[in-house]
Amino acid sequence: MQCALLYACLDGAVSYLFFNSLLVFFLLSPGFWLFQKEYRASLKKKRAERMRKEFLDGIQMTAASLQAGYSLENAFRESQKELKKIYPPDSFIMKEFQLLSAQVAMNRNVEELLSDMGKRSGIDDIKSLGEIVETAKRSGGDLIMIFRNTISCMRQRQETLAEIETCLAGKVMEQNVMSLVPILILAYVRLTSPEFLESMYGNITGITVMICCFVVYLAAVLWGRSIIQIEV
Repeated sequence: MQCALLYACLDGAVSYLFFNSLLVFFLLSPGFWLFQKEYRASLKKKRAERMRKEFLDGIQMTAASLQAGYSLENAFRESQKELKKIYPPDSFIMKEFQLLSAQVAMNRNVEELLSDMGKRSGIDDIKSLGEIVETAKRSGGDLIMIFRNTISCMRQRQETLAEIETCLAGKVMEQNVMSLVPILILAYVRLTSPEFLESMYGNITGITVMICCFVVYLAAVLWGRSIIQIEV
Protein backbone atom coordinates (compact mmCIF):
# COMPACT_ATOMS: atom_id res chain seq x y z
CA MET A 1 0.00 0.00 0.00
CA GLN A 2 2.88 2.35 0.78
CA CYS A 3 4.44 1.64 -2.59
CA ALA A 4 1.13 2.05 -4.44
CA LEU A 5 0.40 5.37 -2.74
CA LEU A 6 3.87 6.70 -3.53
CA TYR A 7 3.61 5.67 -7.19
CA ALA A 8 0.14 7.18 -7.49
CA CYS A 9 1.52 10.53 -6.24
CA LEU A 10 4.43 10.39 -8.70
CA ASP A 11 2.17 9.30 -11.55
CA GLY A 12 -0.30 12.08 -10.77
CA ALA A 13 2.48 14.70 -10.61
CA VAL A 14 3.94 13.62 -13.96
CA SER A 15 0.52 13.42 -15.63
CA TYR A 16 -0.50 16.85 -14.37
CA LEU A 17 2.76 18.76 -14.85
CA PHE A 18 4.05 17.24 -18.08
CA PHE A 19 0.87 16.35 -19.93
CA ASN A 20 -2.13 17.81 -18.08
CA SER A 21 -4.05 14.64 -18.90
CA LEU A 22 -5.95 12.07 -16.85
CA LEU A 23 -5.48 9.60 -19.72
CA VAL A 24 -1.70 9.72 -19.24
CA PHE A 25 -2.20 8.84 -15.57
CA PHE A 26 -3.83 5.54 -16.57
CA LEU A 27 -1.35 4.95 -19.41
CA LEU A 28 1.52 5.19 -16.94
CA SER A 29 -0.18 2.87 -14.43
CA PRO A 30 1.58 -0.30 -15.69
CA GLY A 31 4.86 1.30 -14.64
CA PHE A 32 3.83 0.52 -11.08
CA TRP A 33 5.16 -3.03 -11.44
CA LEU A 34 8.66 -1.79 -12.31
CA PHE A 35 8.49 0.80 -9.54
CA GLN A 36 7.35 -1.86 -7.08
CA LYS A 37 10.25 -4.11 -8.09
CA GLU A 38 12.78 -1.34 -7.43
CA TYR A 39 11.04 -0.34 -4.20
CA ARG A 40 11.10 -3.90 -2.89
CA ALA A 41 14.75 -4.31 -3.92
CA SER A 42 15.61 -1.18 -1.93
CA LEU A 43 13.77 -2.47 1.15
CA LYS A 44 15.39 -5.89 0.74
CA LYS A 45 18.85 -4.30 0.63
CA LYS A 46 18.20 -2.31 3.81
CA ARG A 47 16.82 -5.40 5.54
CA ALA A 48 19.86 -7.46 4.51
CA GLU A 49 22.23 -4.86 5.95
CA ARG A 50 20.27 -4.84 9.21
CA MET A 51 20.42 -8.64 9.38
CA ARG A 52 24.18 -8.61 8.75
CA LYS A 53 24.68 -6.20 11.63
CA GLU A 54 22.51 -8.27 13.97
CA PHE A 55 24.23 -11.49 12.93
CA LEU A 56 27.65 -9.94 13.52
CA ASP A 57 26.61 -9.03 17.07
CA GLY A 58 25.26 -12.56 17.53
CA ILE A 59 28.41 -14.39 16.48
CA GLN A 60 30.58 -11.99 18.48
CA MET A 61 28.72 -13.07 21.61
CA THR A 62 28.85 -16.69 20.46
CA ALA A 63 32.63 -16.42 20.04
CA ALA A 64 32.92 -14.98 23.55
CA SER A 65 30.96 -17.96 24.89
CA LEU A 66 33.20 -20.37 22.97
CA GLN A 67 36.26 -18.72 24.46
CA ALA A 68 34.72 -19.09 27.92
CA GLY A 69 34.65 -22.86 27.40
CA TYR A 70 31.12 -23.56 26.15
CA SER A 71 30.49 -26.02 23.37
CA LEU A 72 29.30 -24.58 20.04
CA GLU A 73 25.70 -25.63 20.69
CA ASN A 74 25.65 -24.13 24.18
CA ALA A 75 27.49 -21.02 23.01
CA PHE A 76 24.58 -20.08 20.74
CA ARG A 77 22.19 -20.65 23.62
CA GLU A 78 24.25 -18.52 26.00
CA SER A 79 24.60 -15.70 23.48
CA GLN A 80 20.82 -15.21 23.52
CA LYS A 81 21.02 -13.97 27.11
CA GLU A 82 23.21 -11.06 26.03
CA LEU A 83 21.30 -10.44 22.81
CA LYS A 84 18.09 -9.96 24.81
CA LYS A 85 19.68 -6.84 26.32
CA ILE A 86 20.20 -5.32 22.86
CA TYR A 87 17.45 -6.55 20.54
CA PRO A 88 13.68 -6.97 20.94
CA PRO A 89 12.16 -10.48 20.82
CA ASP A 90 10.83 -9.97 17.28
CA SER A 91 14.23 -9.04 15.79
CA PHE A 92 15.86 -11.23 13.15
CA ILE A 93 18.73 -12.44 15.31
CA MET A 94 16.56 -13.28 18.32
CA LYS A 95 14.11 -15.31 16.25
CA GLU A 96 16.86 -17.13 14.38
CA PHE A 97 18.93 -17.97 17.45
CA GLN A 98 15.85 -19.18 19.31
CA LEU A 99 14.97 -21.37 16.34
CA LEU A 100 18.55 -22.62 16.15
CA SER A 101 18.58 -23.54 19.87
CA ALA A 102 15.24 -25.31 19.56
CA GLN A 103 16.47 -27.32 16.56
CA VAL A 104 19.74 -28.18 18.31
CA ALA A 105 17.66 -29.57 21.19
CA MET A 106 16.09 -31.88 18.58
CA ASN A 107 19.59 -33.20 17.68
CA ARG A 108 20.11 -31.22 14.48
CA ASN A 109 23.62 -30.13 13.53
CA VAL A 110 24.57 -26.48 14.06
CA GLU A 111 26.33 -26.28 10.70
CA GLU A 112 23.17 -27.44 8.90
CA LEU A 113 21.10 -24.89 10.79
CA LEU A 114 23.55 -22.09 9.92
CA SER A 115 23.44 -23.06 6.24
CA ASP A 116 19.65 -23.13 6.39
CA MET A 117 19.64 -19.68 8.04
CA GLY A 118 21.90 -18.39 5.28
CA LYS A 119 19.64 -19.75 2.55
CA ARG A 120 16.50 -18.27 4.08
CA SER A 121 18.07 -14.88 4.74
CA GLY A 122 19.97 -14.73 1.45
CA ILE A 123 23.14 -13.57 3.25
CA ASP A 124 26.31 -15.17 1.93
CA ASP A 125 28.26 -14.56 5.14
CA ILE A 126 25.92 -16.85 7.09
CA LYS A 127 26.04 -19.54 4.39
CA SER A 128 29.85 -19.40 4.35
CA LEU A 129 30.03 -19.69 8.14
CA GLY A 130 27.87 -22.82 8.03
CA GLU A 131 30.12 -24.42 5.40
CA ILE A 132 33.30 -23.47 7.30
CA VAL A 133 31.95 -24.79 10.61
CA GLU A 134 30.98 -28.07 8.93
CA THR A 135 34.51 -28.48 7.50
CA ALA A 136 36.11 -27.52 10.81
CA LYS A 137 34.08 -30.02 12.83
CA ARG A 138 35.02 -32.78 10.42
CA SER A 139 38.74 -31.95 10.43
CA GLY A 140 38.99 -30.76 14.04
CA GLY A 141 39.63 -27.10 13.21
CA ASP A 142 39.83 -24.26 15.72
CA LEU A 143 36.26 -22.95 15.97
CA ILE A 144 37.28 -19.91 18.02
CA MET A 145 39.74 -18.81 15.32
CA ILE A 146 37.13 -19.45 12.64
CA PHE A 147 34.62 -17.24 14.40
CA ARG A 148 37.24 -14.53 14.94
CA ASN A 149 38.17 -14.52 11.25
CA THR A 150 34.51 -14.41 10.22
CA ILE A 151 33.84 -11.54 12.63
CA SER A 152 36.89 -9.68 11.31
CA CYS A 153 35.76 -10.04 7.68
CA MET A 154 32.19 -8.97 8.42
CA ARG A 155 33.31 -6.02 10.53
CA GLN A 156 35.71 -4.88 7.82
CA ARG A 157 32.93 -5.06 5.24
CA GLN A 158 30.57 -3.03 7.43
CA GLU A 159 33.24 -0.44 8.15
CA THR A 160 34.02 -0.11 4.44
CA LEU A 161 30.33 0.27 3.65
CA ALA A 162 29.93 2.89 6.39
CA GLU A 163 32.89 4.87 5.01
CA ILE A 164 31.44 4.76 1.49
CA GLU A 165 28.03 5.88 2.72
CA THR A 166 29.64 8.74 4.67
CA CYS A 167 31.58 9.88 1.61
CA LEU A 168 28.52 9.64 -0.63
CA ALA A 169 26.00 11.17 1.80
CA GLY A 170 26.48 14.69 0.43
CA LYS A 171 26.34 13.51 -3.19
CA VAL A 172 23.19 11.49 -2.52
CA MET A 173 21.53 14.57 -1.07
CA GLU A 174 22.66 16.63 -4.07
CA GLN A 175 21.29 14.02 -6.46
CA ASN A 176 17.93 13.95 -4.67
CA VAL A 177 17.68 17.75 -4.73
CA MET A 178 18.68 17.93 -8.39
CA SER A 179 16.07 15.31 -9.22
CA LEU A 180 13.37 17.40 -7.56
CA VAL A 181 14.38 20.79 -8.98
CA PRO A 182 12.89 20.33 -12.52
CA ILE A 183 9.61 19.08 -11.06
CA LEU A 184 9.46 21.94 -8.55
CA ILE A 185 10.22 24.55 -11.22
CA LEU A 186 7.53 23.11 -13.49
CA ALA A 187 5.05 23.02 -10.62
CA TYR A 188 5.87 26.64 -9.70
CA VAL A 189 5.31 27.84 -13.26
CA ARG A 190 2.16 25.76 -13.61
CA LEU A 191 0.63 27.13 -10.40
CA THR A 192 1.72 30.76 -10.65
CA SER A 193 1.67 31.40 -14.42
CA PRO A 194 -0.25 28.58 -16.11
CA GLU A 195 -0.57 30.57 -19.37
CA PHE A 196 3.15 30.00 -20.06
CA LEU A 197 2.53 26.26 -20.42
CA GLU A 198 -0.82 26.29 -22.21
CA SER A 199 0.87 25.91 -25.60
CA MET A 200 2.51 22.67 -24.40
CA TYR A 201 -0.78 20.88 -23.82
CA GLY A 202 -3.41 19.67 -26.25
CA ASN A 203 -1.35 19.82 -29.47
CA ILE A 204 1.07 17.44 -31.19
CA THR A 205 4.08 19.74 -31.03
CA GLY A 206 3.69 20.52 -27.35
CA ILE A 207 3.03 16.91 -26.42
CA THR A 208 6.11 15.78 -28.38
CA VAL A 209 8.30 18.33 -26.61
CA MET A 210 6.97 17.34 -23.18
CA ILE A 211 7.50 13.64 -23.93
CA CYS A 212 11.12 14.34 -24.88
CA CYS A 213 11.61 16.43 -21.72
CA PHE A 214 10.12 13.69 -19.56
CA VAL A 215 12.27 10.97 -21.14
CA VAL A 216 15.45 13.03 -20.69
CA TYR A 217 14.47 13.84 -17.11
CA LEU A 218 13.76 10.18 -16.28
CA ALA A 219 17.02 9.06 -17.90
CA ALA A 220 18.96 11.65 -15.88
CA VAL A 221 17.36 10.51 -12.61
CA LEU A 222 18.10 6.84 -13.30
CA TRP A 223 21.66 7.64 -14.39
CA GLY A 224 22.25 9.66 -11.24
CA ARG A 225 20.97 6.83 -9.05
CA SER A 226 23.19 4.28 -10.80
CA ILE A 227 26.28 6.46 -10.21
CA ILE A 228 25.80 6.70 -6.45
CA GLN A 229 24.99 3.01 -5.95
CA ILE A 230 28.18 1.18 -4.96
CA GLU A 231 28.12 -2.46 -3.92
CA VAL A 232 30.59 -3.81 -1.37
